[in-house]
This record gives sequence, structure tokens and C-alpha cells, in this order.
Amino acid sequence: MSFAPLRALRELFHSLCLRASVVKSIDTLATTTTMNRHIHLALIQHPCGADRAANIATTEAAIREAAAKGAQLILLQELHTSLYFCQQEGAATFDLAEPIPGPTTGHFARLAAELDVVIVASLFERRAAGVCHNTAVVLDRQQGLVGQYRKMHIPDDPGFYEKYYFTPGDAAPGFEPIDTSVGRLGVLVCWDQWFPEAARLMALAGAEILLYPTAIGWDDNDDTDEQARQREAWITVQRGHAIANGIPLAACNRTGFEADPGAQGRGIRFWGSSFVAGPQGEILSRGPQDAAEIILATVDMARTEQVRRVWPYLRDRRIDAYGDLLKRYRD
Repeated sequence: MSFAPLRALRELFHSLCLRASVVKSIDTLATTTTMNRHIHLALIQHPCGADRAANIATTEAAIREAAAKGAQLILLQELHTSLYFCQQEGAATFDLAEPIPGPTTGHFARLAAELDVVIVASLFERRAAGVCHNTAVVLDRQQGLVGQYRKMHIPDDPGFYEKYYFTPGDAAPGFEPIDTSVGRLGVLVCWDQWFPEAARLMALAGAEILLYPTAIGWDDNDDTDEQARQREAWITVQRGHAIANGIPLAACNRTGFEADPGAQGRGIRFWGSSFVAGPQGEILSRGPQDAAEIILATVDMARTEQVRRVWPYLRDRRIDAYGDLLKRYRD
């Protein structure tokens, strides 16, 4: 009697079992990798002064401390190398603008490489004579400058005369995430945080987390109830972006009082309160209103998958019915 068919069957069975084992191992590895993917995030909140070198030194010291505590992704506040100069209009202020790449990106790129971290910084960019932007840059470990985002929504209100200084971003598409070693970052800037369209477009392009360098504060003449409403509105609208898109979000604001250098206005008291929210809007960490602090949070990136399975907003969008969103107003 020949045992060849039995041997062949046994070899086939062994081969199938081995293959199933390999597939199971790959699936397990993929699941484990996804489930164990966390980002250790730090927000650097502090007052700023008129001395650029001192501001940079303060920021650098905080970045070093955050990295020593395990931060992998470090978000800085808006225009962190200077006072918030948009309280008045002045042609001489354009001297603060610098090219990209330039001194600030070079400094923080070297720091990111040394500390093996990803830094999201913010600066006044000089693109050309008479064309400047409010720009966030991403510096990724040894890779250096891997992307930038030029602020799209530009305010023009008492104490926030940004239209005088900043040309709106004109990249196509305008809201494009930046790929880094820690994930795909949806980087926006300050006034952008009030517009759900910007957050949604970043999410639709695959952003895994929304990041907002910020400079926002109160007029001291507002009563405490009005101040509380403004601050809570700022926090609430951004928590809404996290919820509506099922992704985490971080906003880093400056703190301290800055007088109007032209003495025309009453100055701004920046309300700090930098925070990190999860994909259901839950607050993971928040800083104080009136003090410098390194706000640390560990973000579980797997929660986006879990949350979107239960709350599938992207699935149920009626994209066939949203044409009028391209209008200024439905008259």
C-alpha cells in the first residue's frame, strides 16, 4: 500500500496550518500595533516679551524639559518668538518677518534633531516683499522641516489687526495634513479654530490629530461673566471639532498681559488654558489661565477607530446636499 497520498495530505495540512499561523501573527501584530499606538504630547504655554532671544530661550528650555518627560510631539503657541504685535498697525513691524527656511526654523530643527522629537512652531513668514504669512512649521526629528501651513482665516478686529500683516494661505488644497514620524498632523492656526470647515477638511484628508498654535485673550474691561463666556466658547467650539470628526485635538495658547504698544487700545490678557481633547471631546489635560506651564498628555490614537465605528458621522454626511456651503450666505 502506498502512503504517498497520506504524506501529501499531511504536508498540505501542515502548510495550511503554518500559513494560518503566519496570517494570525500578522493580524495580531497589526492589531497590537494599532492598539498600542500612543502619542506623548506636550504644549508649551508661557508669556512672551519684547526680547526675541529671551522668548526663544524660554521656549527651548520648556521643550527640553518636555522631551525629558517623554514628549514625542511638542506644540508651541502662535508667534512665540515675539509679543503679539497685531494690536496695532505699523510698517516697521514687518522687520520681524523672516524666510522659511530661516533662523527660527533652523534653530528649532536642530533642537528637534537633538532631542529626537517633532516640534510644531509658529512664525511671521516673509515670503516676498509685501507678502507675509502667519505660518506654522513642522520639524520632524532628523528630517528637519517636513511641512508648513499658512493661516487661512485672518481676523481684523480691535486689538487683532492681522489682515494688515498676513496674507491668507493660498496652497492648493488649502487644508492639507503633514505626514510625520508620529502621525499625520492637521496643523491649523488660531482664528482657524472657529471654523468647522477647516477641521472637517483636515479630517477628510486623513489628519489623525488637529493642532492649533494660538494667541487669544480678554479685554480687561469686559466683566468676568463675559470673559468666562469667551473662554468657554473657545474651548467648546474646538471640543466640537474633535467630536464631529472623531479625532483628538490640541490648542496651545500664550498667557500673560501685553499692553498695546501704541497705547491706542487697552491691551490683551491672554487666557492660557491650553488643552488636549480626545475624539469625543473629553479633556485629557488643560493648563492654567495665568501661568506658564508644560501641559502633558498621552493620546491613544486607536480611539479614533473605536469612536468612528460607533459614531460614524463621516459615513452619514449628505455630500449631495451641501452645495450651498460654497456660498457666502443663502439669500
